[in-house]
Amino acid sequence: MANSSIRDFNRGNNLSGPSILVAVESLSVAGGGGGGSGGGGAGGGGVLPGVRTVKLGELLTVTVGAGGSGGTLNSDNATPGGSSVFAAFSAAGGGRGGGHIGANGVAGGSGGGSARGVGLVGGAGNTPSTTPAQGFAGADYQPIATGYGGGGGGSAAAATTSAGANGRVSTITNAFVHYAGGGGGGRRGGAGSSAGGLGGGGSNAGGNVVGGPGTANTGGGGGGGQQDSNDFSSLAGGNGGSGIVILRYLAEYSITVGGGLTSSTTTSGDYKITSFTAGTDTVKLGR
Repeated sequence: MANSSIRDFNRGNNLSGPSILVAVESLSVAGGGGGGSGGGGAGGGGVLPGVRTVKLGELLTVTVGAGGSGGTLNSDNATPGGSSVFAAFSAAGGGRGGGHIGANGVAGGSGGGSARGVGLVGGAGNTPSTTPAQGFAGADYQPIATGYGGGGGGSAAAATTSAGANGRVSTITNAFVHYAGGGGGGRRGGAGSSAGGLGGGGSNAGGNVVGGPGTANTGGGGGGGQQDSNDFSSLAGGNGGSGIVILRYLAEYSITVGGGLTSSTTTSGDYKITSFTAGTDTVKLGR
């Protein structure tokens, strides 16, 4: 629904009574998954844009998903990102990267990349399924590197690279911003670097280093840790970036935010934009 349609819908429904309907543009970005230890980059959090119709004064749940934890030394124990929620709409956390040797990537809003090992696969994206897709798959094993990139909110990770996939672009804040980039996979020590995807995906700089973290409030996946080329020990993966929930609505309305949420509101022309960057609680629109 275009901005003019949101305005027309709301002004056409500004009647007295308890059930006034309000059109709100929303963006829910879940937390990115944690990167694997010596292995796969994590998937970016799921991205759900859309225009929702809510009742004026209705209590609506908002939850901002936390980023997943990166895998620890020589382990396959990274965790997925947390879901982000607006009302009845939930974006799924990014899948974690496969860790150490012999672990698949894990499914999520976007899927995590696999660790090193013949036959290993990246995690599926868009899990659970939404239309349009909230994210894409992580990369399967190919004999070119140690770890493989995580999927992003905008594309799947390429099979022939350890880079993370790019996230999805949103203009809800009146700027072109990428969200939910996949994390870069952890390559074998000294074998080169792996870039994170646009949208906050964590990287791996190469040269026996831990995975880089996903950027906070982008839903970027964590980068995979390096694997030592001599003893195959696996360094830690990066943490996933936290998610974000953004609402855009006509400036003639006010918003009441519960104390469990961290938020900020700006005004741009005829609209207010409220961004939630942490926590969970309820909100409501009023006059």
